[in-house]
Amino acid sequence: MNKYLIGSEYLHLHLAEKIVSENFQLGLSTKAIKAIKNCRNFLDKKPVGNPKPVYGINTGFGYLQDVIVPDDKLILLQHNLLLSHACGTGEMVKKEIIKLMILFKIQSLSYGHSGVSLQLVERLVYMYNNNILPVVYTQGSLGASGDLAPLAHLSLPIIGEGEVWINNKITFSGNWYSQTDLKPLKLKSKEGLALINGTQFMTAYGIHILIRSKKLSKWADMIGALSADVFNCRLDSFIPLSHRLRPHPGQIETADKLCKILYGSELMHDVNKQVQDPYSFRCMPQVHGASKDALAYALKVFDIEVNSVTDNPNIFPDEDEIISAGNFHGQPLAIAFDLLCIALAELGSISERRTFQLISGQRGLPNFLVKNAGLNSGLMIPQYTAASIASENKQLCTPSSIDSIVSSNGQEDHVSMGANGATKCLRVVDNLEKILAIELLTACQGLEFRRPLKTSPQLERLVAAFRQQVTFQENDHFLSKDIQLAIEFIKIQDDLN
Repeated sequence: MNKYLIGSEYLHLHLAEKIVSENFQLGLSTKAIKAIKNCRNFLDKKPVGNPKPVYGINTGFGYLQDVIVPDDKLILLQHNLLLSHACGTGEMVKKEIIKLMILFKIQSLSYGHSGVSLQLVERLVYMYNNNILPVVYTQGSLGASGDLAPLAHLSLPIIGEGEVWINNKITFSGNWYSQTDLKPLKLKSKEGLALINGTQFMTAYGIHILIRSKKLSKWADMIGALSADVFNCRLDSFIPLSHRLRPHPGQIETADKLCKILYGSELMHDVNKQVQDPYSFRCMPQVHGASKDALAYALKVFDIEVNSVTDNPNIFPDEDEIISAGNFHGQPLAIAFDLLCIALAELGSISERRTFQLISGQRGLPNFLVKNAGLNSGLMIPQYTAASIASENKQLCTPSSIDSIVSSNGQEDHVSMGANGATKCLRVVDNLEKILAIELLTACQGLEFRRPLKTSPQLERLVAAFRQQVTFQENDHFLSKDIQLAIEFIKIQDDLN
């Protein structure tokens, strides 16, 4: 079985994707073990004979920062912290995102600036490797003092509280412990705070979204190319010459991809083409490309975040310093989520417009891409559905990062709301997938009215695979099932070459 040692290398997106998709087991590198032990040893010695308040270690939290907690209550302080902050509500977080949360929490703690014990980190590793996934809820984080509520839920099973997923069933953590040789941990000073401070809820959402967005961006190019061919568009607008004059990286990449995808198409050689094509076809390099550039920016932000220490306070054993700062503030992520929402919604918006053009009865295609239009409505209403979803995405693009509500009695007076940005961005991704599926359904239907001419070999392979799942619509039938099959096709089809 494949294994990844935390701390052995930089944890970039592609590696995180591989760890998750190939079910890697986790371990701790020698470097990580040394750093964790060194920091905990420093923290254990630091407060001895020192009455000075150190935030979160011998004080209360947030507005209660000035309340000194006696040494004999420090374990109870950390235990109470997890219980009091587990105030999540809303829907349950998807298990694949919870697993990423655990991975990224381990990664952040492994640098040796959080003061946790090796035993605590090893418990998280155990939970990850054995798919002991805490029940976490989508609502409750302000995205600023760390993702407090969701991370508290993530951490409750460590102390024998809360609920966990085991074999797709939810059970109390106590039931899990009763079936193992393990016992709940008693948290040491700072450990509870290290667990709930941090941006791992937002970060896990961001990486999950970026993994899916990368794939959907490829689908947008592939499906858009098929639609352009079916609509009898010109290749001119994808030829590299024009794009060299405006060399945005995403634009150049998209134009190049579209040319390659369409290479060998018989339809592209049709002499009866209009002088210009609608923007939803002609400007794919510019629109898809701008979204690619936005995805690239977001990737840089989340790449840094995954490999960062985001709890508070930060402990520096070598410098003999404990510094209370604000690395838990999610503003970089919140802004990236808002940009991602816009970029992904635009891929959906332009896709819906291509669907609209394909069913409009232009360029030799029948109205609504069906024989006997009138008796049959054909693909009239799937476009309605796409339009409805595209509109919802536009509404979801209202930025979260510009909002802030004062909390903790004024101590936390500016928050990022990045967690809200994360959950709504995932809705945008889900919606984009549906819109692209409807365009794919529509383009494949339209291609049949261009026969016997063929599109490119690459696109013909795609259409042949799609036709194994969704048949040509001769007459009106139950289309919701076809749309769902198209969505599933996009989900499971990995080879887009």
